[in-house]
This record gives sequence, structure tokens and C-alpha cells, in this order.
Amino acid sequence: MITSARVPPFTLETATQKIRMAEDGWNSRNPERVSLVYTPDSSWRNRAEFINGRAEIVAFLARKWAKELDYRLIKELWTFGENRIAVRYEWHDDSGNWFRSYGNENWEFDAEGLMQRRFACINDLPIKESDRKFHWPLGRRPDDHPGPSDLGL
Repeated sequence: MITSARVPPFTLETATQKIRMAEDGWNSRNPERVSLVYTPDSSWRNRAEFINGRAEIVAFLARKWAKELDYRLIKELWTFGENRIAVRYEWHDDSGNWFRSYGNENWEFDAEGLMQRRFACINDLPIKESDRKFHWPLGRRPDDHPGPSDLGL
């Protein structure tokens, strides 16, 4: 059963909960699990790539997480009136080069709370490993770990 925290219209509390659920899913790095929160015909623009439907979402995320190692994501509410959020995450490639990725996402949900459209504009900033700010074991971010604004990002 879908709860009110998962379906629009969102309040400040439910938008924050929805974003944290999305963050938790992405930090699982499980493409099949993540794909289930999108409509079967969901359409995305992620950077310069266009993705349509759950099968393409799974393939995209599998490629993404094969490249973006030790991936840790924090999603932070920017506004919920227009379904926009800010995302920041850190990862490294297979050569040991670290990056912090910054971006904005515009989300559109259907009446059941599944995301039907996602437009992401993301930029990758090379960083030194010593400049990393996201330190927790892989998986869900601990509740007491600061968010991007608290970290000065």
C-alpha cells in the first residue's frame, strides 16, 4: 500500500521523506530495486543520455555503478513546489580518481507516487581523496551524517 508520504501533493515533511527514500534506494546501488520507483514507461535525461523505461533504467544504473565506485549520494530538498531537488555525491573511478558530482533534478510523479519523468543536470568536479566529505560505510547514509548544506557544499 502506498502511503501519503509517497504520493503528491507533497508537504515539506512528505517531500523530505520522499527524497530520503530515493537517496536510500540509490545508495543501495541495486538497479532493479531503484527501477521499481519509476513508472514502466518512465523517461529520463541524465546528463546527455536519454533513458526510457525500467529496462533501460536498470542497464543505465548497472553501467553507472560499475564506473562510479564507492558511490555515496546525498539528496537534499531544494524545493518541492516544482519537484526539484539538489543532489551531490562522491565516487571514484577504477583508476582511483575521486569526484564530487553536483546537480539538480526535476522530478514529475504520477498519481500513485511513481516517478514518470526525471531530468538531471550533473557536473563532476575532480577532488583529492583527502577532500572527501561523505564518509560512511557503503549503503544507507546514517541519520546523523550532515547534509550537503551543513558541509558547506
